[in-house]
Amino acid sequence: MKKKLLIFISLVLVVCAALSSAVIPASAANYKNDVKLKSQTALLINLDTGQTVYSVKANERRYPASTTKIMTYIVVAEHIKDFENTRIEIKQSVLNVLEGTGSSVANVASHVGESMRVIDLLYSMMVPSGNDAAVVLADYVGGGDTSKFVKMMNDKAKELGCKDTHFMNPDGLHDKNHYTTANDLAKMARYALTLPEFSTITNTATYYVEGEDYPLVTTNYMIDENRGGEYYYQYAQGIKTGTTDEAGHCLVTMGSADGYTYLGVFLMNPIKDPDEYGTMIDAADLFRWSLTQLELNQVASAETPICEAKVSLAWGKDSIQLTPEKNINAIVPTDYKQKNIIIEKSIPKTVEAPIKKGDVIGTATVYYKGSHASGKQKLATVNLVASESVERSGIIYVFEVVKKVVVHPVFLIMLGVIVLLIIIYIISSVIISKRRRKRSKHVRKYRNF
Repeated sequence: MKKKLLIFISLVLVVCAALSSAVIPASAANYKNDVKLKSQTALLINLDTGQTVYSVKANERRYPASTTKIMTYIVVAEHIKDFENTRIEIKQSVLNVLEGTGSSVANVASHVGESMRVIDLLYSMMVPSGNDAAVVLADYVGGGDTSKFVKMMNDKAKELGCKDTHFMNPDGLHDKNHYTTANDLAKMARYALTLPEFSTITNTATYYVEGEDYPLVTTNYMIDENRGGEYYYQYAQGIKTGTTDEAGHCLVTMGSADGYTYLGVFLMNPIKDPDEYGTMIDAADLFRWSLTQLELNQVASAETPICEAKVSLAWGKDSIQLTPEKNINAIVPTDYKQKNIIIEKSIPKTVEAPIKKGDVIGTATVYYKGSHASGKQKLATVNLVASESVERSGIIYVFEVVKKVVVHPVFLIMLGVIVLLIIIYIISSVIISKRRRKRSKHVRKYRNF
């Protein structure tokens, strides 16, 4: 019985320890700023830490227009390894699907009957946003069936954790069932940035396709020093624009300076004037704000105790200090004070010895709070670990095990049964004894008679 009880107690303790070591992923902060957004959806992520610093309706479904081509690039790059030497025959039958759509094109039609390098088609798709290049690439990778390619796009989106994305085509032409979110687009862009040539191609303002005399010109004025005008922003890098009547102006881009890089996603900037790009204004404004008003700081140190936890089963030791498992660095406003950092602990009421230094005891969630009126901004969650080792006392442990056995329901039930049996035995003994005495008296009386 004792052995079974000890096994039961050990399992409970193991489960509790496993639960206490779980770490909650970092959540997004949403710092206030003075930017007057023209886009209905905006998202700004620090790529150095992965921390979101600004978000407006980032999980609301939007039409992505030609930012769709980020996923098109991903699927192509995962199925064609040699961009320079792989050539694709340009067929008029493939391009016919774009007739009457008012698509942006990259002069791929002039190569009908010829072949083009994949690298040139990728530039044609991403720089001037050529739908013609997108459908040619999709047809080739899909084995002559664009619907198979679109399925690959949707499968890849699910693989990347995009829960609110569905594609109907490789180019971004409007379809009510073709949608995504800013958060999902950010996942696609971050993954695409790890693929060959993506950063170079999407950050190119002018490119000459093999055999052509006139260059491809980017639709992203933020990176075009010669043609960008008021939209040119020297710290911008790539990535993709998009525009349809239903989607409005869309933009995925990066801003990088002084060792910091931010990814921005801007969707649904209504088209009031075709030549006004509110997404690019929003991006430049938010990049200026983030690059000048935010910085990376250590908000909690692995050397500084966060709290104490009560200890049991130890001789002469009733508590132990807990420290973060690692330093916690986060993007915070440049004028932050330590009082703006709030740390909430989640630890068990008591921890049983033995404890080894570095054992995970609980978790700490770190928040930023700018003022009394503002809400808490969640920065990160980290494991809390023991700052020292604590040995278990054998005497105290045996005492505690005995105490647990004594108060365990099974033991109490068995004890009750034993007591009941003893009572029944005593009562039975008394009754039997009375009967024997009565019988004995009767026998003596009969003999005397």
